[in-house]
Amino acid sequence: MSLLEIRGLTVAMGLQEILHGVDLAVPERGIVAVLGSNGVGKTTLMRAISGIYSPKAGSILFRGEDIARMKSHEIVARGLLQAPEGRQIFASMTVLENLVIGGGRHGLAELDRVMALFPVLGQRRGQMAGSLSGGEQQMLCIARALMARPSILLLDEPSLGLAPKVVKSIFDLLAQIRSEGLSILIVEQNAKAALRIADRAAVMEGGRIVIEGPSADLAGDPRIVEAYLGGHVH
Repeated sequence: MSLLEIRGLTVAMGLQEILHGVDLAVPERGIVAVLGSNGVGKTTLMRAISGIYSPKAGSILFRGEDIARMKSHEIVARGLLQAPEGRQIFASMTVLENLVIGGGRHGLAELDRVMALFPVLGQRRGQMAGSLSGGEQQMLCIARALMARPSILLLDEPSLGLAPKVVKSIFDLLAQIRSEGLSILIVEQNAKAALRIADRAAVMEGGRIVIEGPSADLAGDPRIVEAYLGGHVH
């Protein structure tokens, strides 16, 4: 059964349509990757799911309830949370303070579990978040989202600007998080990293899903790799 199901989603900015009838599903305890280059509508999709953009048409079903026109805080309260692109953290606060803020009504209840997942953050709990490395800041962004105990985590370009070794560590952590029962929707340009951990993947082009299927099928099809994934998956 799908935890999140998007049906016929159309989003417009003024008179310009950005998304054109997008269909996508994220299963319980699954990882789904949406791949594609800049400007194809991936971030718009995430913002529509998160309640930042209001769709022109279509539905976004979360546990069977249409959340397409809900406010962002209502969506978060239901257990759907986005860790946004760009590692948006509170740079002048400590790592611990960032995590506690992320916990919201859950307070410190999740802190031990999150620290166990991200031991490097435990070692730096008193350090100012702005002084962390890029990879550590991305870990903090994800960890802060997990403090709110979401059912599904949305990630927008988690590999952006990170070295390959750091990207592998981040995606290994995501696979571990999924094994604990969380569903994850990732939008990524780094197809190789995303396909390695995703159960299913979709390719966006011009605001539409043009290919969707098991990640292994996409990773193994040379025509798809060449045409849509930049030849980066081998």
